[in-house]
This record gives sequence, C-alpha cells and structure tokens, in this order.
Amino acid sequence: MSSISCYAMVVSGLESIAAREIELLLGAKITRKTDGLVTFKIDGPDPDLFDLKTTEDVFLFAWGTDSLTYRAKDLEDIRKWTAKEGDWTRLISQHHAFKPKTKGKPTYRFITQMDGEHGYHRKDAQKEFAKGLAKFIPPNWRMVEDNASVEFWLTIEEKTAVAGIRLTDKTMRHRTYKVAHRPASLRPTVAAAMVRIAELKPQHKVIDPMCGAGTILGEYQIFAEGWRMPREAAWGGDIEQAAVLDASANTRRLGKIYLHRWDARWLPLDSCSIDRIICNPPFGKQISSEVDINKLYRGLMIQFNRILSPGGKAVLLVSDYAALKGACENVGWELEKKFRTEILGQNAVISLWHKPAPEGTLSAPEGVLPVSNDLQGTE
Repeated sequence: MSSISCYAMVVSGLESIAAREIELLLGAKITRKTDGLVTFKIDGPDPDLFDLKTTEDVFLFAWGTDSLTYRAKDLEDIRKWTAKEGDWTRLISQHHAFKPKTKGKPTYRFITQMDGEHGYHRKDAQKEFAKGLAKFIPPNWRMVEDNASVEFWLTIEEKTAVAGIRLTDKTMRHRTYKVAHRPASLRPTVAAAMVRIAELKPQHKVIDPMCGAGTILGEYQIFAEGWRMPREAAWGGDIEQAAVLDASANTRRLGKIYLHRWDARWLPLDSCSIDRIICNPPFGKQISSEVDINKLYRGLMIQFNRILSPGGKAVLLVSDYAALKGACENVGWELEKKFRTEILGQNAVISLWHKPAPEGTLSAPEGVLPVSNDLQGTE
C-alpha cells in the first residue's frame, strides 16, 4: 500500500506539540500545520496511530481548501471538490486496513461541523457533501444516524474546509482511565501536551500541586510508561478532599502517585525537592470574585519557587497570563516558551518557566527527551 495521507484535529495553539508526537510515534512526514489541524503522511496502516495522546481525532485525508468565500457558491464547490478531488474508493480501502470490516451489511453516516458566519447552513453543506460522495458509496451499504462503521466528515471553520474518513473515536480524547469527573476538568489532550512541554526525565520528581481530577498526573504516568525503566513517584494534591478522592480514583491503575489534601500556598514539602511542576491553577472565573488573582498567583509562585530545585522547570496553564507573568518574574523565573490556546471558551496560555541556579552552582541536567526538542511556542 502506498503512503497514507491523514489529518489530525488538535486543540488550537498546540499544533507543534501534536506534530512532534506524530513524527516520533509514527515516523510520519508532517505536510502542514494550521489552526487546529495537522496533516501528515505515513507509510502504511500503523496501529500506533490510535495511541496518540495530544490529538483529538484522526482522519484519512480526502481534500482540503483555504479558499471558501462564505457565500452560497461554496456549496457547489464542496460538491465538486468531494466528487473530483477525493479518491474515496482508495480511502475506504485504507479505512478497512486500519479497521477491518464489521460483520453484516456495512453502515455509514455523514457528519458536518461548521464554525463561523457563512451564507448557508450546516445542513446545506452536508447535503452537497453527500451528493459528491454518492457514487463512491457501495449500494449495499446502509446509512444510519449513529454508531456507523464508516463516518464521512466535513469540517468547515471560517474559510477553511477539510474532508475525510474518521479513523478514531471518542476514546482518543476521552481517556478510559477517567472514571471520576469534575466540572471544568482539564482536557486530557491538553494535559498530555503540558507533560510533553515539561522536558521530563525518569529521575525527575514531578508534582501537580492543584491536581483537581488528576488529569495531568494521569497523562504523566501514561507518558512515563514509554521510558520502560524505574522512575520517581509523582506527587499531587488539592485543597478539596473530593478532588483528591477523584484524582485517586482516576490514577490508581496508572502507577504510584502520592496524593494529599493541602493548600498549594503552604506545601508540606522540602525546599528544592521538586524538579518539575505541571499545573493548571484556577482561572479567574473558577474562583470567588473576592479573590485577587494577582495576589493568588504571587502566593502560589512564592511556594512553587521554594519547592522547585535550581534548574527546575514549571509548566503552567492560565487565562490571565499577565498576572502569572508578574508572579513568575517576581521570584526570578525565566520564560522559555509559551503557547496560546483556548480552554473552555477562554483564551489561555501554557507557559514553560525555568528557575535559574544561583551563580557558582550547577543547574539540574539539561538533557531532555527528544519529544520536546522541536517544540516552538509563541513570542
């Protein structure tokens, strides 16, 4: 089988992280990175594709465009592009190579997602998409509303459209280890990206001081399995006992983690005892209006700085980056990278900070795993 063209949907702003994982895990050639989308080619139907952690969904690529006009003319173009640009017979064969045919009569459905103001409705775009596909769908296949064996997708966002066949399902972005859920819990794919930004090594002591449902800790444990060697146990805690219990339920099958109820502003840990902090402090909307976010972040960073070893690093996700930046600079941390994204409908920033070692002392070893070597943030 010749090379297979695919595209992955990712959380906006984290394309370089997802692309690097795709390269390393699949040996893929990245052909394009754009907002929320990474396109790539692989040599064959690699089952490791289903083990990607920083992608939301993966599809076989049929066609794509950046030239939608927002007008009704797009509908005719969608039908033409689908009928002429997509080699659907080959894509269906590739889909079967990844996912063997189900018993009985094959089923299919059309799915169209559309974002932005256009001069037509989503259902109209899907209708034209289906017309373009009509001659490629075997006559013995049966269309269904849900749980189809083959899903044909059209995704429209502003002037961009991409079409293909879905390979993955919801378990790619909704981890099976998460048996307990909390409101506004962090997306596992975002947590997985934060873990990869942290430049981790097996000897590092890692902590999430405000762990919530334990998603970051869970993604750390899954990532660390790839080392296939002994590693330090991770630490986590939260001010809410219910969160600690949820984190325990979600991570108990993934590896050894020390979980505690604590206030992250007064951590019962030795000074300079932690190598990596990976944390999603509360956004402004998640805390009482009486709480000053600047004061909260300054208090947290004073404590985080105390427990972080010289040369150590911290990956932090916040919506009020200005408040975090002031708090980190207040303790002398240096910014290495930042990634702008969107979390729960809010603009947010994931940033990587470094605690410099005092002059005349040696920093922690700077060798990092290849997964993070080429990650480029925004300036």
